[in-house]
Amino acid sequence: MTQETIIYIIIGAVLAMIFIGGGIIGTTIIVRPRVLLRKRLQQIGVIGGGKQVSEKSESRRQKRIQDKIKQLEQKGKKKGFLEGITDDLLQAGIDTSAQTYFVISASIGVVLTFFYLMAGLPMLGGIPVLLIGVFGLPKFTLKFISKRRLKKFTAGFADAIDLIVRGIRSGLPINECFSIVAREFPPPLGEEFRLIVEGQRLGMTIEDILRRGLKRLPTSEYKFFAIVTQIQKQTGGNLAETLSNLSLVLRERKLMRDKIQAYSSEAKASAMIIGSLPFAVAGLLSIVNPEYIMLLFTETVGNYLIAIGAFWMTCGTVVMKGMINFEI
Repeated sequence: MTQETIIYIIIGAVLAMIFIGGGIIGTTIIVRPRVLLRKRLQQIGVIGGGKQVSEKSESRRQKRIQDKIKQLEQKGKKKGFLEGITDDLLQAGIDTSAQTYFVISASIGVVLTFFYLMAGLPMLGGIPVLLIGVFGLPKFTLKFISKRRLKKFTAGFADAIDLIVRGIRSGLPINECFSIVAREFPPPLGEEFRLIVEGQRLGMTIEDILRRGLKRLPTSEYKFFAIVTQIQKQTGGNLAETLSNLSLVLRERKLMRDKIQAYSSEAKASAMIIGSLPFAVAGLLSIVNPEYIMLLFTETVGNYLIAIGAFWMTCGTVVMKGMINFEI
C-alpha cells in the first residue's frame, strides 16, 4: 500500500467522522428539541398523534374533574350538627352565629307552646308543639330562605359566565371580569363575586376562595365553575373557551329544569288539592256544625285521631313530594 493511498484513507476517515459527528450534533441541536416538543404537544392533545391522543387527554381531564367532584361530595357529607347549622346560616345569607340561632329557636318553641296551652288544649300535645317550634319551624324557615337564595343565584349565573367570557376575549384580566360581575349583578351573585375579588386582593389562593364559596353556595352550577377554574389554573389552556362551554352546560341544565317544572306542574297542583282537602272540610264543618268538629279537640279519642291523621298526612305528603320532585 503506497503512501498516497494511506493519505486518501486517512482523509476519507476524517471526512466520515466529521460527517457523522455533524449529523449527530445537528440531530441533537435541531431535530431532538422538535421531537421532544412534538411529543409533549401530542401528550396534551394539541397536535398530531391523531384522535387517540386527544381522547386520552380529554379522558384524563374528565377523570380529574370527576375526582374533584367526589372529593367535594365527601367533604360535604362529613358534617356535624353544629357545622350543619352554621352552613345553613351561610347559605341563607344570615349573618349570625349558631348560638343565636339556638336561642331564637328555643324562644319560638316556648312561645308556641305557651299559646297552645293558653288555648286550653291537652297538655300532652304541648310536647310535639315544643319540638316543632324548636327544631322544625326554624329549620324549615332556614331551608326555605336558603333555597330561594340559591335559586336566585343560579338564575343569573350563566349570564355572569357569559360576561366573563366576553371580557376575557376582549383582553381583560380575569380579576377585572370578576369585578364587573360584582358591580353589575345584584346579590347573591354580585356579592359572591365581590368576595372572590376581595379574597384575591387579600392574597388568598383561588382554591381557598372557591372552597369557602362552596359552603355558601353548594349548587351544582357553582361546583362546576369552581372545579373548571381550579383545573384550568393548574393545566392552562383557553379559559374563555372552557367557560363558554360551561355556560352552555348551565343553560341546558336550566332548560331541562324548566321542562321538568312544566311537566310536573299538573301533579303538583293535584297534590296541593289533595293535601288541602282535610283542612278545607274541617273548616267547613266548624262553620256548619262546630260542636261536631270540636269533639276532635276536646275528647281524648279525638286527639288520638288527629295525631294519627297528621302522621298519615305527613307520610302521604313526603311520598307525593318524592314523586313530583326531580334532582338534576
